[in-house]
Amino acid sequence: MVSVNMSINNITFILHRPQLSENIGACARGMKNFNFKKMIVINPKPIFPNDKIYATSVGAKDIIKKSKNFDDLQSALKNIDTVIATSARFRNKNVKHIQLEDLRNINFKQRIAFLFGSEASGLSNNEISYSNYTLQIPTNPGFKSLNLSHSLIIIAYYVSNILKSSKSKFVKSKKIQAASKREILNMSNLCIRNLEEVNFFKPKEKKPVMLENLRNIFFRMELSSKETRILSGVFASLRKKR
Repeated sequence: MVSVNMSINNITFILHRPQLSENIGACARGMKNFNFKKMIVINPKPIFPNDKIYATSVGAKDIIKKSKNFDDLQSALKNIDTVIATSARFRNKNVKHIQLEDLRNINFKQRIAFLFGSEASGLSNNEISYSNYTLQIPTNPGFKSLNLSHSLIIIAYYVSNILKSSKSKFVKSKKIQAASKREILNMSNLCIRNLEEVNFFKPKEKKPVMLENLRNIFFRMELSSKETRILSGVFASLRKKR
């Protein structure tokens, strides 16, 4: 049986470029409603923290005080194993699209992050490329947009119920350790640096999309730490050959 407390401590909610103080505070309040504790805020528009955030967080000021603030998404993911990005629309990308019920198949023994985009524009394809999965909350097809804090609360409620009721479905050998997000980022950055040195990204205007596609490949492969080290060794060796 998965320990509920252990699993809760493995879960982080990431707010990417949130625009409204009230939404940040409401997200913290929603997290505490279901006993989640870890929040990351990336490049928020309002000053963080501020009095309005604390006021709308009500009894969840401790979550705001302990939250981490990063300037960019990549830096925020170094201690995360699996990223689940939320999106109101289906992306025509080769990533794993899941629904709420599919969360029952997620290994909550790993360090899981739920990624939420800004209120105005959501998540870009570039930001989605850092995720292992994209998650859609079923809503009215004619009015799909959900408030940031409402989306977070729905997911927090659903995950909380899973942790309280389900057994781990994973029976992988204990000798196989899944690669952390930091390991995959380091490996992919090594690959990208090598490709840049051989002028691979041509034409230049297509480079952002090419980088998105590379990250999509690496992050959906569910690599082990050993496999990540092997690939890093391959990329390093190719660099020496030149």
